[in-house]
Amino acid sequence: MSVTFTSFRPAALSSPVKAALWMVAACAGFAAMNAIVRHVSQTLNPLEVTFFRCLFGMVAMLPFIARGGLTVLRTNQIWLHVARAVLALVAMILWFYGLSLTPLGRATALSFTTPLFASVFAVLFLGEVMRMRRWTATLIGFAGAMIILRPGVEAMTAASLIVLAAASLMACGQILVKYLLRNDSSNTVVFYLVFLLTPVSLIPALFVWETPSWEQLFWLILLGIIATLAHQCFARAFAGADATAVLPFDFIRLPFAAALGYIAFGEIPDLWTWIGAAVIVGSSVYIARRESVMRRRAASAAPPEPAS
Repeated sequence: MSVTFTSFRPAALSSPVKAALWMVAACAGFAAMNAIVRHVSQTLNPLEVTFFRCLFGMVAMLPFIARGGLTVLRTNQIWLHVARAVLALVAMILWFYGLSLTPLGRATALSFTTPLFASVFAVLFLGEVMRMRRWTATLIGFAGAMIILRPGVEAMTAASLIVLAAASLMACGQILVKYLLRNDSSNTVVFYLVFLLTPVSLIPALFVWETPSWEQLFWLILLGIIATLAHQCFARAFAGADATAVLPFDFIRLPFAAALGYIAFGEIPDLWTWIGAAVIVGSSVYIARRESVMRRRAASAAPPEPAS
């Protein structure tokens, strides 16, 4: 029986399947981005790598932002956008430093704690309510991080703590985005992040500045492009399906990272890294599922709008 390529056109795929494919593409992109950061940071200071990632990422984002027109400039929360850019910069610097010191697989596994931190921060800063089951899932997720770190069995390195600090700051950034989206469009939030990060990241980079070689410049340009495309794929994944359908595929980041870590740096994640990552991702999926259930219950309980 002959098979035509038209059978596999994206239009023929259901939304959850397309969302899953976008997530897989995002995972591959993030793994490649982290591997490039690890490689370039061996010869360039992570502060400078951060600046070039922001610069070339901004250039790569221009076509996406241009579609929104001048309306993306409208905001009455400019100082919150500045605060978010500074927060994102510190998180990125810590993440890049962590990647330069930590095996790719372990760093990737620990980064899965970001949604767990976000759940806690949503309660603290946004006043969201989290019931016992979600608190339990969150604690189990953090136990997964302890499985990876194994304090008391292995020395808890500063590099691993830097990665966890980066994950917590990324979560703070997510909470700030939630707050900004109450009044600004998603295009506006992205615009100000991209265009504020570059000048802000230049300041610390100047203190360690070293003109990159042509080879380093190639990797830095590639870093900016891949990072931008990975974030676009990530956004499309969550736009195409519920988080409960998409989040399980985030675990694919670990096999990608493990493969690149082995090929490029001869690193092999140990069994505890895989087990801990599975516990963290499983907890995150459960939390997302509970949030989805609570949203549906709230929507069904809301009184219908009066007819006009």
